[in-house]
Amino acid sequence: MPLVVAATLFDANAAAIARGRLEAAGIDAVLFDAGIASVIGSGVSGVRLMVDEADEAAARALLADE
Repeated sequence: MPLVVAATLFDANAAAIARGRLEAAGIDAVLFDAGIASVIGSGVSGVRLMVDEADEAAARALLADE
């Protein structure tokens, strides 16, 4: 189960909402770099929204449908 980046968001709140949308659709997701983003600012480093490689296309499609 390799993880891939479905999106990089530069707002920690938007990243949490996007993760929730994926989870609600049945796609497991995890946020990487949220801790460091809270220290140095998410606008600088971004928060990576990671999903299983098999779910990448579905996750990207769901996130694009905003």
